[in-house]
Amino acid sequence: MITIDETAPVTVRLSTVIDAPLATVWELHTDIAAWPTWNTGVDQAEPNGPLAPGSSFSWRTHGLDITSTIRELVPGERIVWGGPANGIEGIHVWTFEQNGDHVTVRTEESWSGAPVEAAADQLRKALRDSLENWLSCLKARAERTA
Repeated sequence: MITIDETAPVTVRLSTVIDAPLATVWELHTDIAAWPTWNTGVDQAEPNGPLAPGSSFSWRTHGLDITSTIRELVPGERIVWGGPANGIEGIHVWTFEQNGDHVTVRTEESWSGAPVEAAADQLRKALRDSLENWLSCLKARAERTA
């Protein structure tokens, strides 16, 4: 099982509880091309193949053009992606757990590399803000869809 880089200068862990079926939350989160329709932090997103380990997707967020590679996929439970962007190596782990009528979504992300070492506090805040927004947008859309 792939995990974030615990030794990275920046790590952020967050979670939220969504009042929607797991299938709804998972479908929203893994329909990469549709991210810009509900996630205000994503300007564009395009899969470069099927949703599977080893495939990649290109996306633009907060002025950064990123290509991420899917490293692990357990449908309905877990997706991990990562890759380099502007000297930052990111690893992003998402887990989904059904609890009765709710889904707990957990996100963990690590950033390493020279730009991170130079501005760890600033980048930690930027990552935390970005992930808080992502979870908030996912929750709002999933609950509205459900």
